[in-house]
Amino acid sequence: MNGMLRIAFERKSGEPFRILCLGAHSDDIEVGAGGTVLRLLDEMPESSVHWVVLGASGERADEAKASAKLFLEKAARKEIVVKGFRDGFFPYTGGEIKDYFEKLKAEISPDLILTHHRHDLHQDHGLVSELTWNTFRSHLILEYEIVKYDGDLGVPNFYVPLPESVCRRKVGYIMGCFRSQRSRAWFTEDTFLAMLRIRGVECNAAERYAEAFYCRKAVY
Repeated sequence: MNGMLRIAFERKSGEPFRILCLGAHSDDIEVGAGGTVLRLLDEMPESSVHWVVLGASGERADEAKASAKLFLEKAARKEIVVKGFRDGFFPYTGGEIKDYFEKLKAEISPDLILTHHRHDLHQDHGLVSELTWNTFRSHLILEYEIVKYDGDLGVPNFYVPLPESVCRRKVGYIMGCFRSQRSRAWFTEDTFLAMLRIRGVECNAAERYAEAFYCRKAVY
C-alpha cells in the first residue's frame, strides 16, 4: 500500500481485545462494519464483544439477535443487547438514549468502538455518533458508513482490507438474516459487494475488498 501507514489495534497484556459495536437499527452494524468484526474475530478469537442495537422491535429485534450470534460466533465473550428506542425518533428521545450511553460507559471500557459516521444524514445515526463521542472520551472510535438513498457517502480515511471469503460471509449473513428488508431496492448482494470493492480499490487491498471508516483521532 504505497503512501499509506499501517497501524495495529492495541491489546493490553494478558487481557482480551474489547470491542463495542453500536448501531441505531437492526442491520446497521453488519452493513457498516460486519466484515471488520469477522476479520478481527478470525485473528483474535479471544476478543470480547459488546454488541448494541438501540432501536429494534418485533421481527426486526429477532433478526438483530440472530445476526449478531452469527457475526460473533468466534468471540470468546459476547454480550448482545437489543433496545427498543423508537425508529426515526432518536433526536426526540435523546435524553433516554443518553442515559443508556452513560450506563454503558460504567459497564465497559473498550479498546475499539465501531459506531455511525457523524455526517450520516439519517437522524438516528447522527445522534448515535454524537452520543458515542460525548460519552467515550479516551477510546479509539471508528465511524462506519451505510449506503442509502440520501447519498451521504464521504471520503473515509481508515481502511480495513478484507479477504473475499470474509466479504462473502458478511453478505451471506446479512441476506440470510434480514428477510424483512428484501423488498427494499438497496438491499441486494451487489450493493454490499460494490461498496466493499470500491473501498478495496481506494486502499489497494491485496484481495480487492475493504471496509472503510472515518477516524477523527488516533494516538500512536
